[in-house]
Amino acid sequence: MLLSAHQVLADGLLHSGGEPIKIIVAGFLVGIVVGITGMGGGALMTPALIFLGVGGASTVVTADLTASAVYKSGGALVHWRHGAPNLKLAGWLMLGSVPMALIGPHVVPLIVGSSSVDVVDAYLQMAIGFALLLAASTFALRLYVQLRRVRRGAPPTGEPVLRPIPTVAIGALGGLLVGITSVGSGSVIMIALVILYPMLSAVKLVGTDLVQAVPLVLAAAIANIATYGLDLGLTIPLIIGSVPGALLGARIAPKVPSSLIRRGLVVVLVMSGLALLDKSGWAPLGAGDDQTHPILIALVGLALVVAVPFAWGLIRRTEGLPMFGTPTVQELETPYGSNTPAVDREPSPPAQEPAEPTP
Repeated sequence: MLLSAHQVLADGLLHSGGEPIKIIVAGFLVGIVVGITGMGGGALMTPALIFLGVGGASTVVTADLTASAVYKSGGALVHWRHGAPNLKLAGWLMLGSVPMALIGPHVVPLIVGSSSVDVVDAYLQMAIGFALLLAASTFALRLYVQLRRVRRGAPPTGEPVLRPIPTVAIGALGGLLVGITSVGSGSVIMIALVILYPMLSAVKLVGTDLVQAVPLVLAAAIANIATYGLDLGLTIPLIIGSVPGALLGARIAPKVPSSLIRRGLVVVLVMSGLALLDKSGWAPLGAGDDQTHPILIALVGLALVVAVPFAWGLIRRTEGLPMFGTPTVQELETPYGSNTPAVDREPSPPAQEPAEPTP
């Protein structure tokens, strides 16, 4: 299913328009989804471009990081103007993330012991596959953390007490992951902040993550350009498509069911991750064949659609809730957006009955 959609883009109606048209369309569509859901663009754009066949893994990662540095800057500027980010917290994150992002592109050649583009790309595909599975799992973990928060009462909001050492460690892990794969700036670091700083309000959480993501992605882009070079024929069409797509997505976000889209994207991330592991020649999925098995990937996606709601119901039971009902997934997701769900709001005072008329 997923691979068939990529094949349509690669060989179907867009074939006559050439590669730049395919890149612009892919960037625009992914940009819309990023604008609607706020999910990291690297987790969606990188596998899409790899499956489109517009470049090797290292070329795609470099182009995606460069484009991300452009459109993330706008979002960070908006949050900066509104005073939302916690700048001290963002500073500690950057202290760990920026140096590791600069190191990231050099890690894979050192691990594989080769600077051959083909060898490095195969291992990069494997690394991106695992990073996509990690990004999908952080979404599920975030829902679980929020469910526990709702059940135990939301902690008071305010300026949190900073914890420098674990914060720098989180930044370092996220920076290394982004520097290698372009995935993780908006997923792995976000869930770590949610767990480490539960007092941080939703607006400050998003603002802080965006502000620290700009130098992180910029450093990763510079390091990847220095290591692999920059394909302007890929990067410029990607920016042309993704920037207006992200702006449009942010504009229509209040009018579309973002919760359903997010859950669909988790399934897509898992399927894309497995497909990349398969394509990279990961041994459990068929070492060295450099191909994907679409039927297997489609069956995994179908199993997720059927099994995940049941598994989520069992998790709710462990928290003393019925398998289905309030708080819904939509209500649990809302704290990370612009509104507060009904389960977190203070109950409205009961309406007072009119006083008895004085006789």
